[in-house]
Amino acid sequence: MDTWHFVHVSDIQPGSKRSFRYNPRYDENWQTARRQIMQLQPELMVIGGDITRDGSIHDFEFEEMKASLDSMSIPYHAIPGNMDTGNKHTDKQGPKPERDDIGLNVTSEQLRRYSRFFGEFPWSFVHRNVRFSGFYAALAGSGLPEEEQMWQWLDDLKHLPRARHHVMTNHYALFIDDPDEPNFDITKQESYQAWYFGINQPYRQRIFETYKAAHVEIVFSGHIHCQRPEQIVDGMRFYKSPATAMAQFADRWEDGDPKLGFYHCRVTDDHIEVSFVPLKKESTATGGWGKGGHIKPEDRDYSLAQQS
Repeated sequence: MDTWHFVHVSDIQPGSKRSFRYNPRYDENWQTARRQIMQLQPELMVIGGDITRDGSIHDFEFEEMKASLDSMSIPYHAIPGNMDTGNKHTDKQGPKPERDDIGLNVTSEQLRRYSRFFGEFPWSFVHRNVRFSGFYAALAGSGLPEEEQMWQWLDDLKHLPRARHHVMTNHYALFIDDPDEPNFDITKQESYQAWYFGINQPYRQRIFETYKAAHVEIVFSGHIHCQRPEQIVDGMRFYKSPATAMAQFADRWEDGDPKLGFYHCRVTDDHIEVSFVPLKKESTATGGWGKGGHIKPEDRDYSLAQQS
């Protein structure tokens, strides 16, 4: 039986010393993951978004990460994450005064900037009888021209030639706990994170039905930075992916695993085996500067970056 393998990595976010914030742990963790992936020598690398820490603001972060990925000499396909292009749209402010949720909405300009470095998306291609597809579901409900293009792409996906397997990669999780869950309220502290990480109805159901019609077998999502055991829904296998940068949301589930790493996937004619590969060492580096989270423009201090 002919077998081959690929990797799925997400939420890399190494940051840059040239930025208003920098944490050396995130960069060291990416370098560890990068070495481990190169040692595995996969045929393909699929990247589930948040390639950068602040690519939505800085072109130089795209430039630095593209150089890092290109030098691995592994063919890769990437979708954007919210740190690359902006968050899913809202017309309401959340409970966190330190962030401007409406101002963080994804924009067409940010999407175009991402594409200049990492190519057009959505994408769908077949490699060794496996169809790989990826798109930025956070566009749902945005009203941007790119949203209409996304829905047309999803409709077209149903009619593409069928491969033996179909692997979908998203950044935002299609659902947090279960596909039938209600929409979470951005304005409430206790539900803000769940709102932030997932896709709202009615868009969730429309995407879910498309997956079924397109014979999607595996769905990877990032953004949450906490993996969970495989969830099987209507025959589809859903994986919430680990990050390489840092963990978060680990207290949401009893079976949530905040360890950093990536997925290694072994493909046979009949099955795709998905295995978690932890980082051999999680960085404990200190230093760096700047706040975490989504920093308002008036709170961005570049003075330490200029001294580095």
